[in-house]
Amino acid sequence: MTRIEILSVASEVYPLIKTGGLADVAGALPGALKGQGFAVRTLVPGYPAVVRAMRRAETALSFDDFFGGPARLLAGRAAGLDLFVLDAPHLFVRPGGPYADAGGREWGDNAVRFAALGRIGASLGQGLLEGYAPAVVHAHDWQAGLTAAYLTYDRGRRPGAVMTVHNLAFQGQFDPRLLHALGLPAAAFTHDGVEYYGDIGFLKAGLRLSDRITTVSPTYAAEICTADGGMGLDGLLRGRADRLSGILNGIDVKVWNPASDPLIAAPFDAGDLDARAANKAELQAAFGLDPDPDALLFAVISRLSWQKGLDLLLAALPVLLAEGAQLALLGAGDPDLQSGFAAAAAAHPGRIACAFGYDEPLAHRIQAGADALLVPSRFEPCGLTQMCALRYGAVPVVARVGGLNDTVVDASPMALAAGGATGVQFGPVVAPMLENAIRRTADLYRAPRTWRTMQTNGMACDVSWRQSAKLYAELYRGLIAERAG
Repeated sequence: MTRIEILSVASEVYPLIKTGGLADVAGALPGALKGQGFAVRTLVPGYPAVVRAMRRAETALSFDDFFGGPARLLAGRAAGLDLFVLDAPHLFVRPGGPYADAGGREWGDNAVRFAALGRIGASLGQGLLEGYAPAVVHAHDWQAGLTAAYLTYDRGRRPGAVMTVHNLAFQGQFDPRLLHALGLPAAAFTHDGVEYYGDIGFLKAGLRLSDRITTVSPTYAAEICTADGGMGLDGLLRGRADRLSGILNGIDVKVWNPASDPLIAAPFDAGDLDARAANKAELQAAFGLDPDPDALLFAVISRLSWQKGLDLLLAALPVLLAEGAQLALLGAGDPDLQSGFAAAAAAHPGRIACAFGYDEPLAHRIQAGADALLVPSRFEPCGLTQMCALRYGAVPVVARVGGLNDTVVDASPMALAAGGATGVQFGPVVAPMLENAIRRTADLYRAPRTWRTMQTNGMACDVSWRQSAKLYAELYRGLIAERAG
């Protein structure tokens, strides 16, 4: 069967390189689309970890000078993914993370680094490699935003262009004097091109010049068209509303499967939820919490940031403690928030404990052992941790925003009466409402039959990529048909 070729352009891809949910999506969507008749090849920067994983890679192209230094385009497979890798050591081989140094300072040449990614993505879309002609180039977030600009201002073959926004807060704005260095014509620096409040806007360019725009949940698609949620881009997005759609993310249900997860203490499924008790005991021991099987154990797996609403949780800790609950937190980020939670843990040993950083195996153990997962985000494009929580029987307690709204059914009186609740929602996103949600969760936990029903409801939810892959397939096919017509 001949598959339709799609080129995905992303700055990170799980399991090779990851800082957030973008990597999870870029890593999982290609496999989900195979069943829909598509062959996805992902273009990713040649970070050291990525190049090391590319065993038996072929050098498809070589460049003597590509954005300031020699580079190669590698083609091959790694971690089950078909990849192109832009191996440009002067751009991507350096200590620290993909976007910043070890101290969290963004690399000063990020404009050049990710323009290079977009440039090679557009060139591949235009037929740079003999025998490879993708029908659609699908760019992810600001780091790939210039892909559509190069496709627009170049002459030659023009595949369909799709832009996915994973988080509108990160936009990629750079000095307009870089226009020539980035290989863009003067004509591109207009309101209808890459210009954005006097700068070069990478994300703005992708949103303005792509044929289709997607974001990662239906509610977030509506929120970003408002002045409150649009972060300066709402006017553009409202003007392109007929090209914008919200397609909910999924998770890899093979990786996140409590019945077969090798990272947790005791496997379980919806028919054997009593086995979760061993995971709770192991989690309490790992965090140094009191070994109390009856205490309501809340957990957080998150970046520590204002966006994630964790300052509100700090303010709500007295209520959590008053309910006799415990808290296990895994995350890193804002130094003030980290200090605040560290101080709370020191003041309440056995009740509050923190692991600062990110640890994927520990995240699995938390999902398997926690009773409830707190996600009090002020805005959340989609969110993946609440989907993992549903899968593992950890009841999600979430703000009523973005993808959290789309994935969790609140335990309202009507939903409880109908037997359909899967979690607790709250809004507006302020500390008193979070405190109320914590109290509601504690009341529900003290009703074991109701709690068990919520757990099994959550575990029955389809959080896979199956439905979302169908929607992406429809979007691709519609765009291909439109361009052919």
